[in-house]
Amino acid sequence: MRLEEFDYELPPELIAQTPLDRRDESRLLVLERRSGKIEHRVFHDLPAYLRPGDVLVLNDTRVLPARLIGRRSRTGGKVEVLLLRELGSGQWETLVKPGRRCPEGEELVFGGGKLTGRVLSRTQEGGRVIAFSLHGPKFLETLNEIGKVPLPPYIHTELKDQERYQTVYARHLGSAAAPTAGLHFTPELLKSIEARGISILYLTLHVGLGTFRPVREERIEDHRMHEEYYVVRPEVAEAVNAAKKEGRRVVAVGTTVVRTLESAGRSGEVKAGADWTDLFIYPGFEFRIVDALVTNFHLPKSTLLMLVSAFAGREKILRAYQEAVKERYRFFSFGDAMLII
Repeated sequence: MRLEEFDYELPPELIAQTPLDRRDESRLLVLERRSGKIEHRVFHDLPAYLRPGDVLVLNDTRVLPARLIGRRSRTGGKVEVLLLRELGSGQWETLVKPGRRCPEGEELVFGGGKLTGRVLSRTQEGGRVIAFSLHGPKFLETLNEIGKVPLPPYIHTELKDQERYQTVYARHLGSAAAPTAGLHFTPELLKSIEARGISILYLTLHVGLGTFRPVREERIEDHRMHEEYYVVRPEVAEAVNAAKKEGRRVVAVGTTVVRTLESAGRSGEVKAGADWTDLFIYPGFEFRIVDALVTNFHLPKSTLLMLVSAFAGREKILRAYQEAVKERYRFFSFGDAMLII
């Protein structure tokens, strides 16, 4: 398939720059996969579309305060470092701005000296491997003190409350970006869902910045995904497999949950454990686990748009997006939501 087949027109003013005051008051576009029927609701109406016996699966990853503003010790020049992946022994794969001024051996200072780092090498994709002076719990403590939550490149407004880029159930630290479909949930809404006889399960996938990497290949089949680490606990695998055997729906909250369940369930049965996935889902993919999906509105020509197109059909998705633009929905991370059933 061609990359241009996943393009659409989006007025820039529809890209949400800040979250709503209340998470569950975002709008909810409901799309029926078979008929293509569209309804316009509010996110707190979600329980009305869930059935007793459904299994709702969420990603409980927590976003690292992975954006560090520091100085080059030699010149005092400002530098910004974005942590991508821990490599062990205090070493991290990072993105550095300005990268050209941070050659191998460059010493960096953060938080007025609370943390220092040394550039070890350049990665194949232009990033840097940095060895920090602290590692383990001390590093994370310092990171929580001096780091900032990294926001997507299309958000240009500083976030006043850093917790608004975390889900209310975020638990396991490790993501470079939030699983944004989960940002709409409140504790009250989750209780309401459980009260209707719906099981709520949590798995973990640590979102990498590869989620924002543009697809550059004209044939989407030539694109390669970055690997992301996931954990499916035994009780979660057991509950999902039981639901599938009994004909109950598995409802994924977000594309990260879809990729985790379909990666762990390639045999048709979800396997518990921890692993890395580079699964790229695009039209033609055979879904074995997921029956319904809660998601946000995604960027043109993105792998996330390709995933939802695989789930509901490209034409139906683009028609739904056209309707969302017409109805002035808010798009992307802090935007409105979509339920595909």
